[in-house]
Amino acid sequence: MCIDGKDSNGAAEDSSGGVPAKTAVDEKIEKGEDIMYITVGDTAMAMKLADNASAEAFRGLAASGPFTVEMKAYGGFEQVGALGESLPAADEQILAESGDVMLYQGNSVTIFYGTNSWSYTRLGKIENMDQKELMEIFGGRDVTVTFSLEE
Repeated sequence: MCIDGKDSNGAAEDSSGGVPAKTAVDEKIEKGEDIMYITVGDTAMAMKLADNASAEAFRGLAASGPFTVEMKAYGGFEQVGALGESLPAADEQILAESGDVMLYQGNSVTIFYGTNSWSYTRLGKIENMDQKELMEIFGGRDVTVTFSLEE
């Protein structure tokens, strides 16, 4: 029995019960959320990964640490950057919307801040960011994007 943070022998109890504290990433994975993080400059965003082999392979690129992609603004609605390797693709005609992250031609990642219909493989969706915020982060200029498993 615990009274004032001490056990029956008067010793202080460990509030974690001796179990190491879980990280935010651990908690998200336990809840069934497969999350990656996208950072541009000082702005970090969470991306919920799609449930497919392409997204799993994309997540695997960050397993040994964050990786960076130089991305080019294209068409006024997306950023495109080469991954340097090919991932499994299952392209289908998709209407991509603001916040969507797609695999393009198996070897490039595309982040949308507008809409476009094309043949892509879905990698994930940026959470809690509206089109205006994404336009401010990605619109009209080339950016360096870091993908990681940790915030």
